Amino acid sequence: MTSNSIALAGVLSASLLSTFAAEYTVHTWKKIQLSDQFWSEGAAIGDFNKDGKMDVVSGPYWWAGPDFKARHEFYPAVKSFKLGKISQIPVPGFEGALGANNTYSDNFFAFTHDFNKDGWDDILIYGFPGLDASWYENPKNAAGAEHWKRHKVYGNVDNESPQWGDITGDGKPEIVSNSGGTFGYAEPDWSDTTKPWTWRAVTPKVGYQRFTHGMGFGDVNGDGKADMLEAKAWWEQTASGEWTKHAANFGSGGAQMYAYDVNGDGLNDVITSIEAHGYGLAWFEQKREGDKISFTENRFVGKTAKENKYGVVFSQLHAIDLVDMDGDGLKDIVTGKRFWAHGAHVDADAAGAAVVYWFKLVRNADKTVDWIPYLIDNDSGVGTQVLASDVNGDGLPDVIVGNKKGTFVNVHGTKKVSKEEWEKAQPKVAK
Repeated sequence: MTSNSIALAGVLSASLLSTFAAEYTVHTWKKIQLSDQFWSEGAAIGDFNKDGKMDVVSGPYWWAGPDFKARHEFYPAVKSFKLGKISQIPVPGFEGALGANNTYSDNFFAFTHDFNKDGWDDILIYGFPGLDASWYENPKNAAGAEHWKRHKVYGNVDNESPQWGDITGDGKPEIVSNSGGTFGYAEPDWSDTTKPWTWRAVTPKVGYQRFTHGMGFGDVNGDGKADMLEAKAWWEQTASGEWTKHAANFGSGGAQMYAYDVNGDGLNDVITSIEAHGYGLAWFEQKREGDKISFTENRFVGKTAKENKYGVVFSQLHAIDLVDMDGDGLKDIVTGKRFWAHGAHVDADAAGAAVVYWFKLVRNADKTVDWIPYLIDNDSGVGTQVLASDVNGDGLPDVIVGNKKGTFVNVHGTKKVSKEEWEKAQPKVAK
């Protein structure tokens, strides 16, 4: 070996050691509470004042990024409740963690989209299950000093896990839910999105009701078309435009449902929680026998600590997002406990800590998978919606929540650490 090649080898070795050392990274979280008032069970982000920074919307308010200190009211915030039998102090919002009684908001989900193609983000709100979907037109006022014009576009969004996404494959999103006893989607006339949207039923009318839990969509059979997912079936979107039912058991109705290839075998599996007001988080492995598709449940969070190899257990997994949290190319699960879904005493472990977790997907060499749990926060929880999206522009998904505890942004960061610090930060397998 020449002196030049020896020197090059030394440089390469130093480079490899440096790269290996750089792999010791831990994920950090900073919780910002935008409000302690209960206005909504959901939240979203968008650039509402066109300053190039993402803002947060939940309930009748949006908060201007990047510090979220300036709050703007985009529709009338008129709701309040009385605190205490004697003092009768009025508290803004619906009664949640600031009170003692169970109530429900009239705002369950928030999404953003430029509906009128004017270059400004508008806001789409789904109300209480069974009520309307309305989008609010951005007045293009960067100061946020006026209410936005409301366009009520669909009158009956049922389900407690409705979606906003492209189920038709035309590159444009639709309201995906159930309505009037059927699963399906409501689509706008994109030439005039202020007109009433049209309902397209995917299923027969079989009695789905407004409080039905669990739904989603994704390409189950790999034909390039999105299929509808519900707790007891998946509905195949065929080339003819018809939808074919395939019975399945994905639990009793949990949260948002996703079709995703968990184990890397080329087949999309199904991810969801088992019971919205109980326990359980699982992925359902797709199996093929010829043209026949079946699913095998793999539950990795259950009712007891023994059902999770790391000892993690919590209830009421009412909302899920599926996002690559650490940039490794695999999608991870973000979920948590819905705080006081039916009040302080009704549901399973209702008084338990309002946790938020992300579960890192790991594909092992032996073709098995692991979901490594990382706690984001233990005093915020989720609503009927949880959003993992980059709110501060650093390339890392942050976690945005609206619920009965208020509105939160959990800001995601990373930190380079030593091997010993990294090992200490890793969840330990329970004995």
